[in-house]
Amino acid sequence: MQADSDELIPTRRSLLGRLKDWDDQQSWKEFFDTYWKLVYGVAVKAGLADAEAQDVVQETIICVARQMPGFNYDPAVGSFKNWLLLITRRRIADHLRKRYRQLPPHEARAEDDSDTGTLERIPAPEDTRLEAIWDEEWRKNILEAAIQKVRRKVDAHAFQIFDCYVLKQWPVKDVVKTLGVNAGQVYLTKHRIAALIKKEVARLEAKMI
Repeated sequence: MQADSDELIPTRRSLLGRLKDWDDQQSWKEFFDTYWKLVYGVAVKAGLADAEAQDVVQETIICVARQMPGFNYDPAVGSFKNWLLLITRRRIADHLRKRYRQLPPHEARAEDDSDTGTLERIPAPEDTRLEAIWDEEWRKNILEAAIQKVRRKVDAHAFQIFDCYVLKQWPVKDVVKTLGVNAGQVYLTKHRIAALIKKEVARLEAKMI
């Protein structure tokens, strides 16, 4: 499963409004590119296989599409983030139940007798474990978006230094030798770009609804 965009685009009220039109393919593409990694990552961490997680992504998007004509965003009622989590949680639960029903009878009984049986792993509406996974994946998506935003703004060589030292975690001596810089440049570049990323994360979080 691929998306043309590698960044999380903050969900704006204007985008949600455009999603009421099923024929607005550009807006739906923007929505898909924004959220498929989030939904997929949560499904996998909830115990689903790759194919099952991809099905959850598709089913979640379809469910959102069906509900959008009557959807009205009201921050007093709840955030869009939590509404999307509820839909995703239900799709994950459906797949875990389906998996359980397909087990041979003797395996199903064994699952029932275990401390972590399939039915017990079905995320309930109040399941804080899945909510924690969702929040973790949400933050990861925002961080990735911020990194990509900053990458396009800074000097390519400077970002290469940051990428090798921080993201790829090369030793300073390897960065110095490979990129032809000194240790001071490495530390200063890390500090400067990390500050830009932190600022971008805050900006993105402020725009989420």
